[in-house]
Amino acid sequence: QTVLQGIILLPLRAICITFLLLLAWLVTSIATFCQPGRGFLPLRGWRRRMIQTALSGLTRAAYFVMGFQVKVKGKVASLQEAPIFVAAPHSSFFDAIICALTGMPSIVSRAENLSTPVFGTILRSLQPVAVSRQDPDSRKNTVSEITRRALSRGQWPQVI
Repeated sequence: QTVLQGIILLPLRAICITFLLLLAWLVTSIATFCQPGRGFLPLRGWRRRMIQTALSGLTRAAYFVMGFQVKVKGKVASLQEAPIFVAAPHSSFFDAIICALTGMPSIVSRAENLSTPVFGTILRSLQPVAVSRQDPDSRKNTVSEITRRALSRGQWPQVI
């Protein structure tokens, strides 16, 4: 009977996750369409709220469809309390759960990730700090950008 459930559930889950992913792409495309500053200025107003609420909800829904239910114990630190949020080991797809639970903060990501179809658009909406592996000054530039955002007094979202 479990094999039969798997035969039915796997395609159903794949279809739901694909739908949620495409919906997230659509939401982020709308929120970043004709974006002023194109990543050099923080998203504000309805654009930021749209990313925070819709993308956070869609990410939680996708994990629920995959069979994960996450409960938060305690209180997530606010932007004023912690402009930089550290998560470890930051090497798996579970990092998206942390992003969804913390209000979709900016992230540090490889520059190559921004050019992937669908995921790149979603990632760009989080206004990541892009790290280039080809640039020898990238590490120094990344640290200075994280510092600049952390010291912006709430202009930028938290950096994870």
